[in-house]
Amino acid sequence: MDDVFYTRFESHMGSVWVASTRRGVCKVSLGAQGEEAFRSWLSDRGAPVPTREEPETLMHAVSQLREYLSGRRQVFDLPLDVRGTAFQSAVWRQVGRIPYGETTTYGAIAQLMGHPKASRAVGGAVGANPVPIIVPCHRVIGAHGALTGFGGGLEVKAALLRLEGAYPLSGLTGGGGRGPFLDHHAR
Repeated sequence: MDDVFYTRFESHMGSVWVASTRRGVCKVSLGAQGEEAFRSWLSDRGAPVPTREEPETLMHAVSQLREYLSGRRQVFDLPLDVRGTAFQSAVWRQVGRIPYGETTTYGAIAQLMGHPKASRAVGGAVGANPVPIIVPCHRVIGAHGALTGFGGGLEVKAALLRLEGAYPLSGLTGGGGRGPFLDHHAR
């Protein structure tokens, strides 16, 4: 099993925990439960994983996350080492295509993937995203524009969407929670 290196930094949204293997960033936790979620994720990896705090290894990831949180970065350029099922990976790739400042729904992602009745499964995969912000699961909202589930809490989700100019969700069209991303891609 790969060594996991981690660090944390403070932001206006609270502590942000970042972990990486030698292959790439593998975990981001933030919000009030950031440390608890990070520790839980480490224990869920199975056998004890050797970990050590190593800020130097994560310097680029921390720099890009700070730039994003200060409104100076819209796209990340970081190697990732995220692991999930084939379905989860497909959902995470789709979520990664949602542009900065735009939103979509779980149902719309299911449709785009060719599984129109799989919105709950998409929700489960989005909820299992180990690298929020980098894979922007905060841009996925419920039907009719409802803010739903986010590991860092709904307040953090709303703050991230406000940072991007996507909240309040007044830009929704089509009555079904469709945003500009969907209008362009769901046809």
